[in-house]
Amino acid sequence: MNAIDTMLQHRSIREFTDQPVAPETLDQILAAACNGSTMGGMQLFSIIVTQDKEMMRKMAPAHFNQPIATNAPLILTFCADFHRFDRYCECRNTPTDAYHNLQAYQWAVTDALIAAQNACVAAESLGLGICWLGTITYNTPQFIDILQLPKHVIPVACIPMGYPAHPDTPLTPKISNSTLIHHETYREYSEKEINTAYATMEQAPNNVNMVKENHFHNLAEDWVLRRYKKEDNEYFSDLLQKTITEQGF
Repeated sequence: MNAIDTMLQHRSIREFTDQPVAPETLDQILAAACNGSTMGGMQLFSIIVTQDKEMMRKMAPAHFNQPIATNAPLILTFCADFHRFDRYCECRNTPTDAYHNLQAYQWAVTDALIAAQNACVAAESLGLGICWLGTITYNTPQFIDILQLPKHVIPVACIPMGYPAHPDTPLTPKISNSTLIHHETYREYSEKEINTAYATMEQAPNNVNMVKENHFHNLAEDWVLRRYKKEDNEYFSDLLQKTITEQGF
């Protein structure tokens, strides 16, 4: 499939058939992932391929036991990885403390996310479905232990992949492109523009039902007060900050 057509048809798939991902298909996905742009050509990421169901079950509690964490035939975990480059520098008798900071972490995170998105586009172009699991950044210490990640390696993206059980899954409603794009400088939004921009999302049947079931007045309340609430964000922020420091950044 044409790459642009693939991206424009993206949808989140959470249920998969039992069809395994063939080795040659996986190789193509990984090749695409590894061929993205990287900071200074350092390739500051690693990809952990999980196909073993027992390993998926070990990770499942850290993914809050979402069914997708175990029903996918394949899970790719993308890690910000400065450990390998540290080892290279050590083998060349070059000090590596230049990268024990937030700037280096940001470089590695960016490299990992570029690789992850490349993998997603490749997978979807080959007929697979994908879904990003945000839980990978909620419980980083657990994933570090399970995946045996050394210092200077932090998981930043986790993507189950497989053949969609429901290929006709509707596209996720999104804000219009014109709302997201600014020219030359950032322009502020009027209340009318905000209302127009979010109308499609507020009117989506799934969102309407969630707002009603949880007795909220609107979608904003559902997002802020239930889905991604302050106390959870602050707890996981503290945990992530502590983990980033403990991992050497």
